[in-house]
Amino acid sequence: MISQSPAQLNVMLIESDSQFRQGFADCLEQYAAVQIVLEADSDVVALRVLQQWLSQHPVEPSSKIPLDLIILSLDLPPAEAIAIALCQDLHRRYPTVPILTMSSTSPPELLSAAFQAGAMGYCRKDTVTSDWVLAIRQVAAGYPFWVQGMESMSQVLTSETAPLSATPAIRQSGTLAGIRRNLRQSGLAQIDAAIAQINAQLADPTLTLLDQLFLKGRRRELRTSRWVVNRLLTSTQERLGLAVEPSPAASRSSASPNSYASTPTNPLPPLSRPTPTPETDSPIEAVVLQPESTALRSIQASLFDTTFAKLQLGLRNLTDIPLEIDILRDDRKHELLSIVLRKLEEVLAELRFSQVEFAQLTDKQSLILQDVWQATTTDFFGRYSTLPLGDSPSDRLKQPPIEMVEVLLQDRSVVQAEILSKIPMVTDFLAHLLFQVPLMVDETTYDVGTVEAMTRMEALLQNLMIQIGNAVIQPLLNRFGNVVAVKQNFYDRRLLSTREIERFRNNLSWKYRVDRYFKEPTAIFESRYNLCVLGELGIVKTSIYSPRSQELDALSGVGLAVTLALEARDAIAPRFRSAISFVGSGVVYVLTEVIGRGIGLIGRGIIKGVGNVVQDTKFSRNTQRWR
Repeated sequence: MISQSPAQLNVMLIESDSQFRQGFADCLEQYAAVQIVLEADSDVVALRVLQQWLSQHPVEPSSKIPLDLIILSLDLPPAEAIAIALCQDLHRRYPTVPILTMSSTSPPELLSAAFQAGAMGYCRKDTVTSDWVLAIRQVAAGYPFWVQGMESMSQVLTSETAPLSATPAIRQSGTLAGIRRNLRQSGLAQIDAAIAQINAQLADPTLTLLDQLFLKGRRRELRTSRWVVNRLLTSTQERLGLAVEPSPAASRSSASPNSYASTPTNPLPPLSRPTPTPETDSPIEAVVLQPESTALRSIQASLFDTTFAKLQLGLRNLTDIPLEIDILRDDRKHELLSIVLRKLEEVLAELRFSQVEFAQLTDKQSLILQDVWQATTTDFFGRYSTLPLGDSPSDRLKQPPIEMVEVLLQDRSVVQAEILSKIPMVTDFLAHLLFQVPLMVDETTYDVGTVEAMTRMEALLQNLMIQIGNAVIQPLLNRFGNVVAVKQNFYDRRLLSTREIERFRNNLSWKYRVDRYFKEPTAIFESRYNLCVLGELGIVKTSIYSPRSQELDALSGVGLAVTLALEARDAIAPRFRSAISFVGSGVVYVLTEVIGRGIGLIGRGIIKGVGNVVQDTKFSRNTQRWR
């Protein structure tokens, strides 16, 4: 395996304090992936120096500017408005170059103005170097970085409205939490009511295609608004599971024998990168973060926010394989995958709180996935939901309803064996977010926050989300596939008949058989994983390279026979094609050079004989005429 550092990032620093510029550059010298190529102490100098540097490094009109990031201080004298105007001007002139702002203080109005001027992130000047490097990588890759800005705004608002009493922090925390919770619940209730109204209108079979497109677009807008309200009115601690006091659920989890951690009473060990080996060490780009690092939390938030945003683009299956979630209506499908994302965030927060060690991740992978699957199943169908049986209302009265979730959770072993255990690189995904372990991409290791690592983590997260969604629906199809109440509440209108449902289930069965005996051994032999990810129009299939030598050695039976057949084909096919090509060339030579020439000579003789006959006939006629 080859180890290499991320591609070098060219950075411009705009700061009036020369001592800070020098110290900032000295701190970044240990990271070869970040290089400050330009410095300026004012707005005028910044524009002039940048223009001169770009003139010395000409690029094609369609090419990217050879500058990856601009770090702009909001403390430029004589007033903060100078920095905001410069930010707006730089964003207008060079829209492809992201801007990361910084300042000594962070008033909310200044951060808001910087955001509106085109800045993609903010860091305080006293941020530790490791967080600076992660912020630089993240913003240069096109991901926003506003965690520190949001925390600063929250602290300012809290300090301004804190009551003068013996327990101001407790009262203020409860007051703000109550206001936020009430506003969030009220807004979400109104949006949910509007979405329900649109869903009722979409259920009308007489709607025209234009009306359906309009209503679906309106529903996407409402879902986006719902997500924005939920994110803005939920505190950073609540969203990321980083509250000062542990939640009761987390406390119960840590005290339970089924907790992820085996020794929950031990103090939290420092989460640093495991000791590197010569095969996996990345030379000088190691960025070790603490568990409370804002940069690490921002990376996780960016991954989940990007995936949630892609959910709004559509969830139509564009692959050549059936998925369990295909049977759901669009709104139900979106709801299910959103719940999976939320549960994954919660389990990451619980893993941090439970003090899970790096060596335990592999052993606890199945337990973690089962917990996410169980929590998603419970939330999606409802913990106390009952399912009425029977095809008509009278039949349902005769049969008592059954506890739906309780029955579905009985298929835990089947779901684990068929779907959850086959989700690739789950341990790598968790280790990268929890312990900052470098991620291997195409035999190259990349650290946390690099573009390559973020891209691969997005693909792994989206595939994990889709596969857990499939695992939630599989027990429903197996146990209640033809129940009328399930069809009415969950299924797509095109898959309501018993024939269509049975056809769908048979297609799924054949998919698993083909995967087990042919596709999976082929993927193992070719050292790749097949992933389902979110594209611009829906769910698409992609493949990533990853060594699978241990799985290849463990193959037996039909899977081993498939790999041997592929190996034999690879060994025989080129030689066979060469032999066929040689024989074909010989046949062509014989047909063209030997037989063809012979036929040509015969043809020429025939034509010449015919010509002589014609000439003799003409000569005889002329002789008779002269006589």
